[in-house]
Amino acid sequence: MIILDPVTPQNAMLFKQVRLQALRDTPKAFSSTYADESRLTDAEWVKRASLRNGEGSIVYLAMDATTPCGIVGGFLDKDDASRAHLVSMWVAPVHRRLGIGRKLVEAIFDWARAQRARSVQLIVTSNNDAAIEFYKRLGFTLTGNTAPYRNDPALNDLEMIRPIL
Repeated sequence: MIILDPVTPQNAMLFKQVRLQALRDTPKAFSSTYADESRLTDAEWVKRASLRNGEGSIVYLAMDATTPCGIVGGFLDKDDASRAHLVSMWVAPVHRRLGIGRKLVEAIFDWARAQRARSVQLIVTSNNDAAIEFYKRLGFTLTGNTAPYRNDPALNDLEMIRPIL
């Protein structure tokens, strides 16, 4: 059974483990890199964990017993609190296609709804067709807004949005 746990200073090392695993597994799905984040000290990971679940933001770990198998974050737009952003979505390869991704996205929608947001926005890399189709199945649509992907000029970041009903 998969349980979603908010990231806290107490589980910061699990947060570190799954985040670094995600960056190794799908490096072009994130704007950060494994090289950059693997240099962080454990104290910096604890600090990150405490900042991730504060006013206006949340990060969840998907846990299969004691093993982290997924992650997702959400935060409110600093200029428009009616808009939430879904970030850092990832599910471990052996746990894919089991509904964990949907559960993680739904958790961000539940959180965003509780914050009184009216939409959830995300950025997906243009070469990640599986993620684009996954988000479309969950009701997200491409907005047409694009920007260069900072880690590879041959790729673009694509914006997707879904209203909160």
